[in-house]
Amino acid sequence: MKLLTNVEFEQLLKWMALALGLCSTVAIVQGWQLAAMLFGLPFCLIWVYCGWLRTERQLKYINIVFSVLYIYGIARYFALGG
Repeated sequence: MKLLTNVEFEQLLKWMALALGLCSTVAIVQGWQLAAMLFGLPFCLIWVYCGWLRTERQLKYINIVFSVLYIYGIARYFALGG
């Protein structure tokens, strides 16, 4: 088993973020609120991590705000029973 370098790991995360972003977009278009939030949250968390790697403060903080909103939305969805 080969261990990934930091650059390879970051590139893998970016491809995963792309896939999650596409899935989130499809979920939004289809009107699947919960799915959109469940795909959107890891997308934001990946970009928070990648933002910290490159010290991109604006990207990092924007995605932290979106992550908090997604967590709130997911919690609210389950608290209200869907």
